[in-house]
Amino acid sequence: MMVPAPSPAPPDVLAAFQGAITRLSSLRLDLRWYPTVTSTMDVAEEAAQAGASEGLVIVAEEQTHGRGRRGRAWSSPPGAGLYLTFLLRPPRDGPAGATLSLITLATGVAARDAIARASGLRAELKWPNDVMAGTRKLAGILAEGLNVGRLDQTVLIGLGVNILSVTHPGEVAARATSLESELGARVDRARVLEELLVALPQTYDDLRRGNAGDILRAWRLASPSAEGAIVRWQSLDGPLQGTTAGIDNTGALLVKTERRLERIVGGELDWVW
Repeated sequence: MMVPAPSPAPPDVLAAFQGAITRLSSLRLDLRWYPTVTSTMDVAEEAAQAGASEGLVIVAEEQTHGRGRRGRAWSSPPGAGLYLTFLLRPPRDGPAGATLSLITLATGVAARDAIARASGLRAELKWPNDVMAGTRKLAGILAEGLNVGRLDQTVLIGLGVNILSVTHPGEVAARATSLESELGARVDRARVLEELLVALPQTYDDLRRGNAGDILRAWRLASPSAEGAIVRWQSLDGPLQGTTAGIDNTGALLVKTERRLERIVGGELDWVW
């Protein structure tokens, strides 16, 4: 596939990138900026198939077809947020290979930490891929694997963070919030971007070095809804309801039902609270 040519990054994006690379030692970043893309995930996938190295970061001003989990759209108005995808090539064997299931939770921990350092806002995490301010989504994460289990396995980590107070379409408006909406003040997107460009590689490095326990502890502390919330879902045996009981060491959500303790690794959950 033909990878689209990037554009020169705006000064604030370039400054964020330069600030990040002076603070990183574990991963060499290659940032490519685009005014408009269908999705940063699409561009990153094309780049991965063309042989791009680990550390590539696709950043866009706007996504016309931003993707969320399970095929949902991610509202990506121009200039209203940060829309980026990291390309990672974790080894198939060793600690990193054994913790691929934690990459989404690890990204949530990194995003929460970056947002706190850049803005002071202490967000919460909701299983498996949401960064929340109260009951509204502040940021979303999407992890997709390519050639998993092969020597050239790749993981694409998409991240969308709402920065400005804007009007989102349809039902998104009732579920979304932004940093500026929560703080009631202007937020420097370059500072948020720099912290994200530092935090995610550092957390990924923790996974590669086998420090999954630290990430799990951080995630649990940041996710009050992982214990005591009522959830519903459709199982092979029909609809089920239960109360969240934390996560296990692989990142699966544990739910107590009337019959037993269920282990949820994917699928759609309805959070009743």
